[in-house]
Amino acid sequence: MGSVFVALASLVVGVIALIVYIIPSVVAFKRRHRNRVPILLVNILGGWSLIAWIVALVWSLTDNTE
Repeated sequence: MGSVFVALASLVVGVIALIVYIIPSVVAFKRRHRNRVPILLVNILGGWSLIAWIVALVWSLTDNTE
């Protein structure tokens, strides 16, 4: 029973981490940002580092929308 709980908890944590990881890209696409593809690339390629993730998030929140 304990290993099932650990597996389920790991799955939940992994899904939450993935959702948080892609937030800058989702924001850029939802806001129809003009640079949404470069934001997506920065997010995917450099998002593992906190600095690039923050850069992508701030960039996605700028007022450069269609």
